[in-house]
Amino acid sequence: QVQLVESGGGSVQAGGSLRLSCAASGNTYSLAYMGWFRQAPGKEREWVACIYRGMDSTYTAYAVKGRFTVSQDSAKNTLYLKMNTLIPEDTAVYYCAAGRAGGCADGSAQMYWGQGTQVTVSS
Repeated sequence: QVQLVESGGGSVQAGGSLRLSCAASGNTYSLAYMGWFRQAPGKEREWVACIYRGMDSTYTAYAVKGRFTVSQDSAKNTLYLKMNTLIPEDTAVYYCAAGRAGGCADGSAQMYWGQGTQVTVSS
């Protein structure tokens, strides 16, 4: 099994920055990719960004492209999401996720999920 624990969420004003972290433990060698999803109030869960662990290839959703950067520290088994130029529309619970097969941007392909960390951006 794999356990994922997010941290780094908080409240910031529009234009501010945050860096989220996701610490993975357990059988992390079984993971092909890790990524971030978010769910805003009254909206469906949406994919934000993901990275393939072996190839270090990254993908970012159009809504956050140019502002968010996903990265990983393999030695620490940690996933990051650097969020710059935050806007109120970024307010959501951010979830770390991981999987072994399928596309890293597909929520249905994820096998493991963290509990989420709240990000609130005020205008």
